[in-house]
Amino acid sequence: MMALYCRERHAAGGKELCPSCAELLAYAKSRLDKCPFAADKPACSACPRHCYSPSRRRQIQEVMRCAGPRMLRSHPLLAIRHLLKKFKKPGGRKS
Repeated sequence: MMALYCRERHAAGGKELCPSCAELLAYAKSRLDKCPFAADKPACSACPRHCYSPSRRRQIQEVMRCAGPRMLRSHPLLAIRHLLKKFKKPGGRKS
């Protein structure tokens, strides 16, 4: 989704993300690695615990709003899987 957003908003042209999008992606990956729900994680909008700081959450929401509809065209199976996660209840980390 980040690549779709970056191509649309920042006209990077190539397959590389612009520096600000690359930084946001690295932040998102680091937060998801620390998520207590791990593999049972629902979609972030349906999650009871917010992993991102408020400013980063707004940036991620902007990415989702822009890339979400475009994802149906470019990656339909991933988009449907993401939509189904909205209905998933969080499980918790299994130790």
